Amino acid sequence: MNRLRNLDAYPKINEDFYKRTLSGGVITLVSSVVMLILFFSELRLYMHPVTETQLRVDTTRGEKLRINFDVTFPALQCSIISIDTMDISGERHLDVRHDIFKRRLDSHGNVIEAKQGGIGHTKIEKPLQKHGARLEDNEKYCGSCFGAEETDDACCNSCEEVREAYRKKGWGLSDPESIDQCKREGYVQKVKDEEGEGCNVHGFVEVNKVAGNFHFVPGQSFHQSGFQFHDMVMFQQGNYNISHKVNRLAFGDFFPGVVNPLDGVQWNQDKQNGVYQYFIKVVPTVYTDVHGKTIQSNQFSVTEHFQNAEAGRMQSPPGVFFYYDLSPIKVIFEEQHVEFLHFLTNVCAIVGGIFTVSGIVDSFIYHGQRAIKKKMEIGKFN
Repeated sequence: MNRLRNLDAYPKINEDFYKRTLSGGVITLVSSVVMLILFFSELRLYMHPVTETQLRVDTTRGEKLRINFDVTFPALQCSIISIDTMDISGERHLDVRHDIFKRRLDSHGNVIEAKQGGIGHTKIEKPLQKHGARLEDNEKYCGSCFGAEETDDACCNSCEEVREAYRKKGWGLSDPESIDQCKREGYVQKVKDEEGEGCNVHGFVEVNKVAGNFHFVPGQSFHQSGFQFHDMVMFQQGNYNISHKVNRLAFGDFFPGVVNPLDGVQWNQDKQNGVYQYFIKVVPTVYTDVHGKTIQSNQFSVTEHFQNAEAGRMQSPPGVFFYYDLSPIKVIFEEQHVEFLHFLTNVCAIVGGIFTVSGIVDSFIYHGQRAIKKKMEIGKFN
């Protein structure tokens, strides 16, 4: 027991030798408050997860990229807006309609009607059959595709189906009034009736995970001889106001902390015609929460440019183009809880550090006061 007692690193001092001072009391109170503040700060960090960030080379292949968008065009009617996608691999999707929704807007931005896809249905009885006669009561309707049939038994029963058949052939529909289906549905009149309206387009498209672009253009697109054309410039002679507001644009799913720089961005056209372009750098991102749930998503940065049609060499039709490219670096966010031993170590460091520093300060003040008092007594004696 005596040997164990000799190991005591904290020898006790008799209370008769203690001397308490006012400065020591103030230092004790201040150090206790600081100690409590730092302790609760450390406790808060321990109770909430922290996010660790890593950078790695993105080695994924063959994945799809989901693009979510919500864009409003205050001066373009829904009937003439089409969405196209294309990438550097050569894959292109023209006039995409699947998972795309359009809402007609009046001049004040109020919704008139919401719809998906095309703009009309047959209204007039007895449409023209493929063989040239009018539909009889006991017949099944099969409309002509006007030379654009892929097979002999193919039917085009609406104006939209004729336009789609023309698009697949790479033809432009220059005169919709000459098409029976379009004439019966009042297609041209509907387009003209919507002049002065706006359109909200929202939905998503899935594209290959390679560099490419998607764009909103007036008119239906078709591809011929390596070039892309549009079949509706006849309605407004190419004068389109492409003012727009990007309500939301995201490459992938939402995850905590993500910032999409184009959300809420608005651009108003002050010139007659042109192409507005967004150049986007997409950064693949993996977010793992504290429970182990992983979200595969993306972040992006963007620059903007407007190409005026008056430049004379504009290769693209008027519209809003989003050009995206992917970064080879992947960002990984991982939520982690602070380990208990790490928390305990920090608490001990806080307590011990403040105790030591306050002791040094107290000792400095105490001995300083004694030295000053001693000099004052010597001065009085002299």
